[in-house]
Amino acid sequence: MWQIISILFFFALSAPAQAWNAAGHRLTAFIAWQQLSPPAQAAIREILSRHPDYDQWVKRAKSENGVDVFAEASTWPDAIRSDPRFYDEDKESPTPALPGLPDTARHKRWHYIDLNGSGKIMAGELDQQIERLSQLLRPSKQAPAVGPQPRRLAARSTGKTAEISIALPWLAHLVADIHQPLHVGRHGDEGGNKVDIENPFNQRLPFSNLHVYWDDLPGPPWLRGRRLEKIATHLTETYPPPTQGTVALWRDESHQLLTQVYPDTNGRPLPTINEAFQQRARDIANRRIVDAGYRLGRLLDGMFGERVSRETH
Repeated sequence: MWQIISILFFFALSAPAQAWNAAGHRLTAFIAWQQLSPPAQAAIREILSRHPDYDQWVKRAKSENGVDVFAEASTWPDAIRSDPRFYDEDKESPTPALPGLPDTARHKRWHYIDLNGSGKIMAGELDQQIERLSQLLRPSKQAPAVGPQPRRLAARSTGKTAEISIALPWLAHLVADIHQPLHVGRHGDEGGNKVDIENPFNQRLPFSNLHVYWDDLPGPPWLRGRRLEKIATHLTETYPPPTQGTVALWRDESHQLLTQVYPDTNGRPLPTINEAFQQRARDIANRRIVDAGYRLGRLLDGMFGERVSRETH
C-alpha cells in the first residue's frame, strides 16, 4: 500500500516533460558544431552575441567559446518555459515586450507533433517550424553585388536582426526535438506524458512517466564542459553519420520508432523498465542524438558557410 501511495503522491506533484533534457540538447549542439566550417562558426558566434540572453548563456557555460555558448543557446526554448518574462499563448495574456525579442510567447506547440493511428498530424507544429526557421535563416537569392561589401553576416538577407538571433537557438533546439521519438508521438497520450512507469534503474526517480524517462536518457541536465565533450566524442565514434534527408524524413523516422519506445513488461501496478528495454532505449537515444547533431551541423553549415563565402568574396 505504501508503494501505491508514494506513486500517487509523485504523480500529483510531477509536471509534464519538455524535450530531451539540457544534456541531450547540448550534446546535439556540440556534435553539430564539429560539422561547421570556420566561417560558419564565426557567423553563428556573431548572431548569438546579439541575443538578449547571450550574457546568461556565457555565465551558465562559464565560457565564451563558441561551442559552449552554442550548446547553452540550444536549451533556451526550454528555459523560457519557466521564465516569468514569457507567457503561454494558449492560456495567458502576453507579457511586456522585451528589447531584442520579436515576441515573448513560449510557443509550446513548436516542440512536438501528435499523430493518430493513420499517421495524420493532429496537433503540434514541430516540422512546420523547422522548415520556417530554416527559410528565415537561409540567405536570399540575389544578384551578385559589385565592389566591396559590408561584412555583416547575420541579418542582411532578411533585414530582421532580432528574428535571426531568436531563430537560430530555436532551430538548434527543434532539430534535436524532432529526433526524440516521443516528440512525434501518439495523439492522446501527450507524447508519453500520460504513460506512468516504474524505473528500477533510477533510484532518484523510480516512478515517473515515459516522456520523462526518455528525456533523461542522454545524461544529467547539468552536463557541460569536458565531460560533455567526452561523451559527444564517444557517441560520434560509436555511431556512423546519417544520411541528411529532409525534415519529413526525420519526422517519419521518429514516428516509426514509436513501436520500440513503450515498455512491454507489466509491473505492479505500472509498466516497468527492464534491462533489455533499458539497453535498447539507450541505444536509440544515443543514435538519435548523433543523427540530430550531424544533420543540424550540415544544415547550418549550408546556410552560414555559403552566406559568408558569397558575401565576403
